[in-house]
Amino acid sequence: MPIEANGRVMKNGYRLHEVESAPEASQTLLRQAEAALGKVPNLERVMAEAPKLLQAYVETWAMFDETSFTAVERQVVYQVANFENGCSYCRPWHAFLSKLAKMHPENALRLRDGQPLSDPRLEALRVFTKAVLDQRGYVSDAEFAAFTAAGYTRQQGLEVVLGLAIKVMSNYTNALAGTPLDPEVERWRPESDAP
Repeated sequence: MPIEANGRVMKNGYRLHEVESAPEASQTLLRQAEAALGKVPNLERVMAEAPKLLQAYVETWAMFDETSFTAVERQVVYQVANFENGCSYCRPWHAFLSKLAKMHPENALRLRDGQPLSDPRLEALRVFTKAVLDQRGYVSDAEFAAFTAAGYTRQQGLEVVLGLAIKVMSNYTNALAGTPLDPEVERWRPESDAP
């Protein structure tokens, strides 16, 4: 039976857990999210149903933050996956996070909407990430050469895979649960995704 969440019926019976209603193994992670962000985002509240998924998401996110990519470059990888996977929850969230990462506002919105970027280096990363995702890693020699010609490394090619793994966890969770968007990022929602 679907459960009401902020006025929306969630899919497949998933719910937005409060710290107290979450499985015990998820409670510490939810408290950490609340301490860091001032609230627990709805994605983490849904993921709390599966403590190991929540743990993997949190730990893998932290690992991706430690890669050789800048904060702006990480948002490029995230937003390519969000757009290509049709995640209406993550696209506005990452438009907001792109702003916090000091990405040019025009590029933040272009990424959210799956459009080319004005910065040639970031565009090379966007194109490569999309190729990795679309072709399940089987990029052509020419696609890899264009990526490295823009100044990226073989290591970063593999770090793209790590970023995409994080997005599989979040994008697919949101698709399964129909996670409602948090009010804090509502203004970043594309008009095409309005309820």
